[in-house]
Amino acid sequence: MAELNPIALWRRFLALPNESRAKTLIVAFLVSATCALMVSGATVVLRPIQAANRAAEQQARLENLIAGIPGMSDLLSAEGGALSTVVIDLERGAAAKEVTPETLPAALEDSANWTTLTAGEDLAGLGQRPDYAQIYLLRDANGAISLALLPISGAGYNGPIDAIIALKGDMNTVAGMAITGQSETPGLGARIEEPSWLAQFSGRQISDARGDIRFAVARGSAGNEYEVDGITGATRTSNAITRMVRFWLGPDGYGPLLTAIRRGEF
Repeated sequence: MAELNPIALWRRFLALPNESRAKTLIVAFLVSATCALMVSGATVVLRPIQAANRAAEQQARLENLIAGIPGMSDLLSAEGGALSTVVIDLERGAAAKEVTPETLPAALEDSANWTTLTAGEDLAGLGQRPDYAQIYLLRDANGAISLALLPISGAGYNGPIDAIIALKGDMNTVAGMAITGQSETPGLGARIEEPSWLAQFSGRQISDARGDIRFAVARGSAGNEYEVDGITGATRTSNAITRMVRFWLGPDGYGPLLTAIRRGEF
């Protein structure tokens, strides 16, 4: 039984010469096991702190994004509250089950997470649409969505146009519009970034009472509640804005999500 005494075994182990292969292997194993236990313990202890740090970092990125969009900071101040970030499964019109803001970039690197659009569907000239999109929501004190910021994109005259459109709680009234990327002709199509032109979007309606999307950039001056003034000499860019808004707020874009929100299902 003495041979099985842990203290006796430990003393015999320590008595082995340092150049002993068995002693070297055992020491290496013990060091590895101790380090593994320490790392596992630290992971468990630090997990809540890491989660809080990730949330704070995500909120900071969102605030920086909003601060860089003309007019959006004022819009949020008027609405009150803080934005939350949600990844949407566009086909389902619901929050994604397996994709988070952290894993979204990797998910979109997989071609399986993109949908090829037919010519009839592809109003915005995208060719294909991601199956997931990251959006930003503002909820009131009762938990109802009072503002939704939706990234949209489309093919412009000289290249892609990226934007964020903000919708009020009815998901039909535009609260604001911001262009986040474009390469249109300076002095013509590039005027879509001018604050005075973007200011027209506030209060515009997207769809009529039947649910048909009516929003458009007019050829000339706006003639109704669905239109904003066109840009002289930039017909193609104006048409591109019309098409991308109609696509993304239609059935192949955020349409299922907007319906779910209107029904109180989101």
